[in-house]
Amino acid sequence: MVDRLMTVNAYTTLDLVDAVAEGHEFEEEAFATLNVTSPKKNPDHVSLQLELDNTQLTELPAHAETVTLTPEQARSIAADLEKHAEKVEAALADDADDA
Repeated sequence: MVDRLMTVNAYTTLDLVDAVAEGHEFEEEAFATLNVTSPKKNPDHVSLQLELDNTQLTELPAHAETVTLTPEQARSIAADLEKHAEKVEAALADDADDA
């Protein structure tokens, strides 16, 4: 990502994931960076940030999305991620057993 808005370093949560940008008249796939942070001093929220590689997009300008979460909201997302990860792992294991 040449024109990156988010800082990516060794502490970035996921520096290369598959993503899709959807609009009313378009859908584009691109690599993305996904990061979870909280302020170093006096942390009072959790930030979830997503930036798609704008070199792969034609419909959107360079931008990053940020969602500010309370600790409770962050835990709710984490619980949903765990639940769905287990569901996908079970399905993949079933598919492997059937092969």
